[in-house]
Amino acid sequence: MFDALAYRRSVETAAEAIRARTGLAPRIGLILGTGLGELAEKIEAEAIIPYEEIPGFPLSTVESHPGRLLVGTLSGVPVYALQGRFHLYEGYDAQTVVFPVRVFGVLGVDTLLISNAAGGMNPVYRKGELMLLSDHINFQNANPLIGPNIDDWGERFPDMSAPYDEALQQLAEEKALEAGIKLHRGVYVSVTGPNLETRAEYRMLRAWGADVVGMSTVPEVIAARHMDMRVLAISVVTDECFPDALEAVSLAEIIAAAGKAEPLLTRLVSAIVSAIGA
Repeated sequence: MFDALAYRRSVETAAEAIRARTGLAPRIGLILGTGLGELAEKIEAEAIIPYEEIPGFPLSTVESHPGRLLVGTLSGVPVYALQGRFHLYEGYDAQTVVFPVRVFGVLGVDTLLISNAAGGMNPVYRKGELMLLSDHINFQNANPLIGPNIDDWGERFPDMSAPYDEALQQLAEEKALEAGIKLHRGVYVSVTGPNLETRAEYRMLRAWGADVVGMSTVPEVIAARHMDMRVLAISVVTDECFPDALEAVSLAEIIAAAGKAEPLLTRLVSAIVSAIGA
């Protein structure tokens, strides 16, 4: 049985430990996905806190996730940035996966920007392009809200008719247009992983209406919306998942594709953060 009281205490203890390391109090939180390190380099960090130095924080086990919390400014705007997230396939439960998002909420974050790497199933998408999430499908058979509700954080049955903030989506599209960055808008489906999908699974997920597929993001979005944060999420299309022309792909190739898209995503997110903080 999920111990909500112990979980809440752990979250609050982690938040206090972070407050003790910085004088900043950002309202914007960033979650940086696979291979997206360039954005972290643009942050003028006041504090760099390894996850193991934050009480109760889980540890990243994925090689492309450094496992650090950055506290500083991006485009002159105070931000928290998670350099490394957590996944169900690492063996964590859903409540642990969203632990950092809960900490953000307790710290006063009201806007969460998320990036991830995803496989493109929409036939007009190409490797290295960006997709703005307009909606999602949770196919992970897990939910961070299962168990006793912590009423101070959010209501028992939060509405999810619009998980991604429409005003933030419009802002992202405006900034992408100004920068000449191609930005799709589509549906993300989240699976457990860690294996990639079969041809039949790609056909099924595409038939459901999904444009890209990944192994993260949805639990974090659910927790953020539960705490009434505004959410914006962007996927980097790292491979083309077309069943009739499917090619094998390695993690190294996925990370390399994410790396090539880094400059575009860095420019876009920096512009978005600047506009939010203006």
